[in-house]
Amino acid sequence: MNRHGAYTNGYPASWRKDDDPYDPEGRNGPWIGNKEDIIDDEKDSWDHKWKGQRHPQSSRRKLFRNLGILAVAAILLFWFMSPTDSISWSSDSALAIELDEIETVRYYDLEDVQGSKHGWDREERVLLCTPLRDASMHLNMFFSHLRNLTYPHHLIDLAFLVSDSKDDTEENLQRHLEQLQNDPQAGMAYGEISIIHKDFGQAVGQDVESRHGFTAQAPRRKLMARARNWLLSASLRPTHSWVYWRDADVETCPFTVIEDLMAHDKDVIVPNVWRPLPDWLGGEQPYDLNSWQESETALGLAETLDEDAVIVEGYAEYATWRPHLAYLRDPYGDPDVEMELDGVGGVSILAKARVFRAGVHFPAFSFERHAETEGFGKMAKRMQYSVVGLPHYTIWHLYEPSVDDLKHMAEMEKEKQDREKQEADEKERMKKVKEEFKDISDQWSKDKQALQEEENQELQEKLQKVRDRAKPKDAEKN
Repeated sequence: MNRHGAYTNGYPASWRKDDDPYDPEGRNGPWIGNKEDIIDDEKDSWDHKWKGQRHPQSSRRKLFRNLGILAVAAILLFWFMSPTDSISWSSDSALAIELDEIETVRYYDLEDVQGSKHGWDREERVLLCTPLRDASMHLNMFFSHLRNLTYPHHLIDLAFLVSDSKDDTEENLQRHLEQLQNDPQAGMAYGEISIIHKDFGQAVGQDVESRHGFTAQAPRRKLMARARNWLLSASLRPTHSWVYWRDADVETCPFTVIEDLMAHDKDVIVPNVWRPLPDWLGGEQPYDLNSWQESETALGLAETLDEDAVIVEGYAEYATWRPHLAYLRDPYGDPDVEMELDGVGGVSILAKARVFRAGVHFPAFSFERHAETEGFGKMAKRMQYSVVGLPHYTIWHLYEPSVDDLKHMAEMEKEKQDREKQEADEKERMKKVKEEFKDISDQWSKDKQALQEEENQELQEKLQKVRDRAKPKDAEKN
């Protein structure tokens, strides 16, 4: 299929002015058809030959057409008569025609990568995307999850976007990937792996107060949308049937999460996301409030906002009264129950690759007053794709104490220290009391013993006096 440039007039790509058939006047120089350059005795012979010939362009067109017909016939003959091993299917189900002339051409039939509920049986490839920013502390936990995923690892390609990080996220990531890919355990290595570095000038800090503060939400989510789009556009291949978005700070998740979500055969699907809490805060709490159904109140609110405004859930500034996926969880409910959604959270999203190929993306602008993953859900619904959530299928996000939690924890720590100090003081006081009581008891025992000795002494003296008085009388009697 390596073809030279073809000209409509059938002439070669490089020609001299002397060869110009469209210069009959000879302005660009003499040419073979210029009768002025032919000696007189040859003019009659030239005119006779020239008049009997067709135009060279018409002849060449006929020649090329005949050659084309012969080439097509030869290809068809080769197709039906060649052995079956001359055509092979690549591992990603794309047809590869092994001919020397077109060895650099790759053929992909996107009808074969639409995504299905039995993707693991049909060997459908999954692209797992994870954005990372100052995430070095989470990578041990993240890679422990990667090792335990039950979807065939060789069918999963990994893509990481490292952006605006101040720690050693990128270096730590490379170390983990080397260990994972060189693991001696069979079936542990993943497919293609991409590490993409791209900074976006993210000014919002990674602490809880900065990330979850209301004023930071709109600019932060628009930047996050840009990061997701960069990662996806750089890593999505024609061989991918599914795209799985997964945050690095997920603490607990079923190992079968990809198959479980895939089995619903939806265009976009998300689980419920909660987080554990300390006992003094209730033990557990909904985490991702970005998965919701639209409400009339929210639609009315959107009409009152500027076109660049971004509605975010869980803040008193925007009372939307939407049904949230998180609040409908029943710990004992059927995990396969589905709930139609309009907005989705980004902690764990499984989507068919065709959704992104059709143009759905993470808006880095206000799309229907939403951005990033919530805007992605709204855009997918607008393009008639199915968007659902599973209220009773729960994964657990890492607990990150909020500002109020930190204040309360500080108060509790101070109360604990005060209580321990009081207990220590009380213990010291009792110790002193006991020591003083012991001294008094010892002195009392000594005094009591001395008193008894004194009494005994007096008694002995009295007895002695009685004996002494009785002696003279006994002597007189004798």
